[in-house]
Amino acid sequence: MSEMPQPAQNRWRVLALWVAGIAMVGTAGVLLPPSPTAPRTARGTDPVELGVELHAPVVAARAIPNLTRLPEASTFGTIPAAPQDATVDEAPDGQVVHPTEPVPVFGQPGGEAIAVLPTTQLGSDTWVPVIAEEPGWVQVLLPSRPNGSTGWLSTQDNTLDSRSTTDRIVIDRAAFRLTLYRDHQQIGIWSVGVGTAATPTPTGRTFVLASMTDSKQKFSPVIFPLGIHSTTFTTYGGGPGTTGIHGWPTTDVFGRPSSDGCIRVPADALATFTNPIHPMPIGTPVLIR
Repeated sequence: MSEMPQPAQNRWRVLALWVAGIAMVGTAGVLLPPSPTAPRTARGTDPVELGVELHAPVVAARAIPNLTRLPEASTFGTIPAAPQDATVDEAPDGQVVHPTEPVPVFGQPGGEAIAVLPTTQLGSDTWVPVIAEEPGWVQVLLPSRPNGSTGWLSTQDNTLDSRSTTDRIVIDRAAFRLTLYRDHQQIGIWSVGVGTAATPTPTGRTFVLASMTDSKQKFSPVIFPLGIHSTTFTTYGGGPGTTGIHGWPTTDVFGRPSSDGCIRVPADALATFTNPIHPMPIGTPVLIR
């Protein structure tokens, strides 16, 4: 599958091929300058401590004549102009936003549009974590290549829904451990399989991009693609090389490097993630270290 954004008319065909590739591959894992007027504030940082003016003027978004000319900020896309995430060792604070219609992504507040963020990704609503904000703007993590891509979204035109989640996932590759936190409490901790030395699980902070089921494959009843990609493969069986969290039918893969980059988890972890009373929300921040 191409890393470049797919035309709208081909997107569902491409997704079907991507899902089919999961069953074919199996062992590979999931197939798949600051504003001069408005100082930016990192999420979770007290503006008073930074000396930030709390009522800085809003930088207006530029008009975008045709969104279809922009690359798509999806797991299939590559956004070379996207700013890189400057923080790699701290999970976002849990604020996530969803575009109610396709919205432009900017390289900086008031700057040029570099991409368009779609309303859905892999069959799930698009929810992306907020990592910084300015008056009238939020900076978010993007699910596109290169890993660590970010962009700025305007909050001035009522095209973003917002919510907050206290769920967090922390994956420690060296300890082969995945921990789920909720309300700052440990909900579960599991021994997992991660990528090998030749095909490592990528590090950094990302998020749960979607929740997928596919009856054509047998290794996992549900798959959680993440907003991050393999650093070894450009594709998994025809897909975009999306890294994900999924189950595995045998237990010998846990507690050691055993995958082509994905995180393999036991069945009780999947059951916790899909608990009907409190399922893990799409957009949940994930920190891989």
